[in-house]
Amino acid sequence: MAVANTATPRRRSARSHSVSRSTLIYIVPALAFYGFVLVVPTLRGATLAFTDWNGLSATYNFVWFENFATVLTSPASLSAIVVTLTIAFFYMVFVNLFGLLLALGVHSKIKSRNLLRVLLFTPAVMTPVVTAYLWKYILAPTGPLNILLDGLGLEALKQSWLGTPEGALFSIILVLVWQFSGYHMVIFLAGLQGIPDEILEAAAVDGAGPIRKFWYIVRPLLAPAITINLMLSIIGGLKIFDQVWVMTGGGPGGATHTLSTLLYRDAFQYGEFGTSIAMAIVLTALVALISGVQYRSLLKQEAKN
Repeated sequence: MAVANTATPRRRSARSHSVSRSTLIYIVPALAFYGFVLVVPTLRGATLAFTDWNGLSATYNFVWFENFATVLTSPASLSAIVVTLTIAFFYMVFVNLFGLLLALGVHSKIKSRNLLRVLLFTPAVMTPVVTAYLWKYILAPTGPLNILLDGLGLEALKQSWLGTPEGALFSIILVLVWQFSGYHMVIFLAGLQGIPDEILEAAAVDGAGPIRKFWYIVRPLLAPAITINLMLSIIGGLKIFDQVWVMTGGGPGGATHTLSTLLYRDAFQYGEFGTSIAMAIVLTALVALISGVQYRSLLKQEAKN
């Protein structure tokens, strides 16, 4: 018996060492590839944020925090930060509002709900550049939208939608909400389908109306889906690029430049790669800070529910 007891731990120890070695065989190449593809370029790029590199020269000089000071003090970058936060906030609010309303609509027992789900989700799978060009044509001064308003006798509402700062910003948010409401609808719909019908039926028997059922039953049970959607929308809104660049190019007069479009312009049109990389780091920090604070607050709200 004593021999058997001493042999068993030895076999287990040998087996555990074998498992750990086999695990390392798979992990080490993956980590090496990850470091070569992502970590090393990221660190090298972060280093260039402290230089005056123009993107072409083989040499550069260290300017240390001068690029970051430029990003945090120049009127163009400060305006881009405000525009980025504005787009992210209104996009987050309205895309989740319409996504939730659409999910509640197609979650009902209407016969065409499956077809509606497909149609409403279709814009989300379209390429953002294609969507932006489509809406740029629709919102042109002689485009279909103004022609429709003219035909309906609403000439007073006709305008150059992308020709004014307010109109261009509104149009960008409109396009973003139109394209991605169906995407967030699917996540809300998954949450709604996970709510047992028995709970809702019991609430109806107790006399709860649609609004009370939603607020006191559906909303708390939908908290995980709400958390996911809010996180995805705020991150997507902060790093938006394609739609803004295609529809306005940051115009008119730079009024719709986001941090993403501004760093692209400064890097590839003006050759200010050092400043652009510093701006990318600021954008990364902004996304991490806002999404982190939001995530913690949403988790606390979930715990209360």
